[in-house]
Amino acid sequence: MKVVICINTAWNILNFRRGLIEALLKKGHEVIALAPRDEFADELVRAGCRFVDMPMPNGGTNPIEDLRLLARLKSFLRKERPDVLLTYTAKPNIYGAFAARSCGVPVVTNVAGLGAVFISKSIVTLVVKLLYRWALRSSARVFFQNQTDRDLFVRDGMVTMEKTGLLPGSGIDLHRFQPQPLRSRGGSFRFLLIGRMLRDKGVTEFVEAARRLRPRFPNVEFVLLGAADYDNPAAISRVQIDSWVAEGAVKYLGTRKDVREEIASADCVVLPSYREGTPRTLLEAAAMSRPIVTTDAVGCREVVTDGETGLLCRVADTADLTEKLEKMLLLTGEQRSSMGKAGRRKMEREFDERLVVNRYLTTISEITGDTQSVGAA
Repeated sequence: MKVVICINTAWNILNFRRGLIEALLKKGHEVIALAPRDEFADELVRAGCRFVDMPMPNGGTNPIEDLRLLARLKSFLRKERPDVLLTYTAKPNIYGAFAARSCGVPVVTNVAGLGAVFISKSIVTLVVKLLYRWALRSSARVFFQNQTDRDLFVRDGMVTMEKTGLLPGSGIDLHRFQPQPLRSRGGSFRFLLIGRMLRDKGVTEFVEAARRLRPRFPNVEFVLLGAADYDNPAAISRVQIDSWVAEGAVKYLGTRKDVREEIASADCVVLPSYREGTPRTLLEAAAMSRPIVTTDAVGCREVVTDGETGLLCRVADTADLTEKLEKMLLLTGEQRSSMGKAGRRKMEREFDERLVVNRYLTTISEITGDTQSVGAA
C-alpha cells in the first residue's frame, strides 16, 4: 500500500512516528512523509520514507493561507492516490480530512492534544470546533490520547463515540529509552524542562520557581530545553529567554536532535503544562527512570502516579510548583531512584510504543481490507 503520514513538522514525524514508519516499511508498504521541509526531512528519507514538502501555516488563523493549504493537499492526494492518509496536529487533521473527502481517500485522525486554542476560550475556539465537526465526518477512525479530550469531542458533537479510539499517546520506544541510574553530583541537582518555549507549557512558572528556590539551594540548576520563537501565539521570545539566562535564573540549551543525554544528566524532569494530549517528554523521562514533577492537568496526570512515580502540582500555580520542586529536592537519592524505577514499570505496562503501532496496523487493515497490515510490529 501507499501510506501518507501528514504532520505539521518533519521533526514531529521523525520523533513521534518513527516506530510506525519502521513497521509499515517492514511490511512492504510505501510511506510518504508529508510536512513542511526542515532540517529533519533528509533523515526521514534515510529512514526509508519518500518526503514531500507541504508548506503549512502552523498556528496561524489566516483563512486565505488555510485555503491554500487545502488546495495543496487536494492536489497532492489527487496525484498520489494513497490507500490511506494518517493525520496528526490540528491543520493536517482538519484540512487533510477535507481534502481526502474530495479525493475518496480514507483518513485516520489522531487528536494528540488540544493546545492553546482550547485552553483559552475565544471565537477561534468556536471556529476550530466547527471545523473539526465538519472534518471528522470524513475520518474512518479518530484516535485520542486521553479520555478527557475524547469525552469533550463526543459531548460537543464533533465526533461520534463509535468512531473513536484511545491510545497511550504516541507510545515510547522502550529499547531506545533505557533506564539510567541517577548520577552522583556531590550536592548539585538538575531540574530539566523539555518542551517548546510556550507560556502554556508552564515555562514562566518554572522560571519563577527557580527564582524562589535558588537563593536557598545555590547548587540547583534549572534548565530549559526546546525550541524558542515558535510560530504560536503563546510563544516566549528568545529575547525573554536570554534575559532569564542573564539574570542567572535558568540555563537554556536550545534544541537537541537526541534528548537522551540531557535526560540522563537530569535528576528530575519537570513539565508544568496547562494541558496536553500525552506529553512525549514525560514518557521519555519515565522510561529512563527519571522522577517527574508535572501538573494535575489533562494528559499529564495520566503519565504520573502522584507520590509513586513523581509529584503533581496545581496548574498555573507557581507557589505549588515551587513547593513540589522543593519536596523533590529534599527526598533522598534512594527515594528519587525508587520513583524513577516505578515510572519505568508504568511505561512498560501502559505506554509501550508497540501498543500504538499494532493498533494502527490493525486499523489500517480494517479500513483498507489489506490483510498484510495485520500482525504485531
